[in-house]
Amino acid sequence: MTQALPAASAPPDVAAPRVAPDFLIVALACLGQFLVVLDAAVVNVALPSTGAALHFSATGLPWVVNGYAVTVAGLLLLGGRAVDVFGRRRIFLLGLATFTLASLACGLAVSPGMLVAARFVQGAGAAAIGPSSLTILTTTLPAGPRRTKALGTWSAVGAAGGAVGNVLGGVLTSALSWRYVFLINLPIGAGLILLASVYLTDQRSEQKQRLDVLSVLTVTGGLSLLEFGVIQTRAHGWTGAAALVPMALGALAIAAFLTVQARTTGTPLLPLRLLRSRTVAAVNLTVLGTGAAFFSMWYFMSLYVQGVLGYGPLSAGLAFVPHTVTVVLSARLLTPRLLAVLPARTVVVAGTLISAAGFLWQSTLTPHSGYLTGVVGPGLLITLGMGMSFTPLASIATTGVATSQAGLVSGLLNTSRQIGGSVGLAALVTLASAASLSWAGGNGAAAATGQGLTAGYHLVFLGSATVLVAAALLAQFGLPAGEPPARGGKST
Repeated sequence: MTQALPAASAPPDVAAPRVAPDFLIVALACLGQFLVVLDAAVVNVALPSTGAALHFSATGLPWVVNGYAVTVAGLLLLGGRAVDVFGRRRIFLLGLATFTLASLACGLAVSPGMLVAARFVQGAGAAAIGPSSLTILTTTLPAGPRRTKALGTWSAVGAAGGAVGNVLGGVLTSALSWRYVFLINLPIGAGLILLASVYLTDQRSEQKQRLDVLSVLTVTGGLSLLEFGVIQTRAHGWTGAAALVPMALGALAIAAFLTVQARTTGTPLLPLRLLRSRTVAAVNLTVLGTGAAFFSMWYFMSLYVQGVLGYGPLSAGLAFVPHTVTVVLSARLLTPRLLAVLPARTVVVAGTLISAAGFLWQSTLTPHSGYLTGVVGPGLLITLGMGMSFTPLASIATTGVATSQAGLVSGLLNTSRQIGGSVGLAALVTLASAASLSWAGGNGAAAATGQGLTAGYHLVFLGSATVLVAAALLAQFGLPAGEPPARGGKST
C-alpha cells in the first residue's frame, strides 16, 4: 500500500496525498524503466542518419551510444543510494525531469558535441530512474503475489525494451526523422512527471543518512572508467593502452572506494556487510552472468539478420517481435504462476537452463538458416528463459530488504546487469572477430562473408550457453533454497 496521510491529519491548507491503485504505481515504475532501456537501443537504427545530418566523424559517432552507457553505469549505484537518502519520489522526479530535458536537447542538437553532451546528461537521468522505479515497487507492494506480478511486469519491460527500441527507431527514422527517436520521450516523460507528482509519496527511513563525497567520487569515477575501458576494447582490443589504462584506473578507484567504505564510521554509501551476504553476492553474480549472455543475443542476432540474411533496419527490428512478445508473456504471465507453486531459486535455474538450450540451438546458425529455424525457434527458447529468470532474481534480491537500503539494493542489481552486459558484449565481440579471422585464415575479406561471420557467431552463442550454465550452477548453490508457496495460492 502507498503511504498516504489521512485527510483528517493534514493541515487545512495542504491537500493529503492521493492513494494510487496498484496498477497506476506499477505503470509509473515500469514506464520509467521502459524509457531507460528504450533509449539504450532506439538510437542504433538512427545512427547513420544522425551521423550524416550532424557531420559526425567515424570515431565520434559511437559516442552517441557510448556516452549514455558510460554515465548510466557510473551513476546507477549512486542513484540507488540517493533514493534511500532523499526519497524515491524526489529522485524519480529528478531523474524524469533530467532525462526529459536532455531528450529535448538531443532532438534539437545542431552539432555532434551538443548531441553527445546531451546523451551524457540523459544517462544521468536514467541512472536515477532505474533504481527508483524498482524501489517504488518493492516499498509500495508487500512481498507476495502482488509484488511478484509487478516485478514480472517491470522485468518484462526491461527485457523487451531493447527489441522495441530497434523497431521504434526504424519506424521513426524512416517515417519522420532521427530527431524523433529522442523527441518521442517528451510526452511520455511529461506525463510520468505529472502522474508521479500527484500520486507518488516518499517513503524513506527515519534514520538520518547522508552521501559521503569521497565515496561518491570514487565509485562513480571507478564504474565510469571501467565501462569506458570495456567499450574501448571494441576498437583497440583488450591489450591496447586505450582500454587497459581506463580499466586499471577504474579498478584502482573502486578499490579506493571499498577502502573508504571499510573505514567509514557513519553510514557508508555501500555497507560491506551487504556484499558479504551470500544471497546478495549470488544474486548479483547471477545477474552479471545472465546480463552478459542476454545483452549479446540482441546485438549479434541484429548483425546476423542484417549482415547475413540481408534484412533492412526496419525489417530487422520487426524480426524480433516474436522474441519481444515471448519475453513479456514469460515474465508477466508465466513466471508469477510458477512462483506461486515453486521456490524462486528453482524458477531461476530452470529459466537460465532453458535459455542455455536456446543458445546451443542458436550456435548451429549458418548463412542459409531460415528465419523460423535460425532466428525464431532458438530465440523463443532464449527469451522464454530470460523472462523466467529476471523476475525471481529481482524478487530474491529485494525481499526482506530494509527501507533504508531498498534503493541501494536496486542500484546494485541494475549496476550488475549493466556491467555484465557491457563486459560480456565486449568479450564476445573479441571472440567473434578472432573466430571469424581464424576460420578465414587471417583473410579479413573472407572473415566478413556470411560464412566467416557465422563462424564467429557459432562460438559466441556457445560461449553464452556456457556462461548461462555457470550462472545456473551459481544460482543453485548460492541462492537460498526457499520454500514453495502454499498450494492453491493465486498469482494474480
